[in-house]
Amino acid sequence: MPKHLEKSGFTPPADRALGREHRRVVRAELVATVALAVCTLIAATAVSVGIARADAAGAIIDNEGGLFAIALVLGLLFVALGGLSALTLPGHRLRKR
Repeated sequence: MPKHLEKSGFTPPADRALGREHRRVVRAELVATVALAVCTLIAATAVSVGIARADAAGAIIDNEGGLFAIALVLGLLFVALGGLSALTLPGHRLRKR
């Protein structure tokens, strides 16, 4: 059976401190953070451009405003129920050492 990992990612094993690898780990963390930020900006830009070009909300509201209002209320209800169920999840229990 595999051993339980206390920490994962860029942190060193629990029984050994970082020595000369410290700069490499910091560089890897920095590259990962910058790449994540750039990818998030690219995705947000693509979604924004797609929404601006589609103009679906304007077409729906012009023709069927009542149906749009019902769909909006149902969507907000689903979001509220999802948030409520997420708040009722049991928390993580702390282990005694």
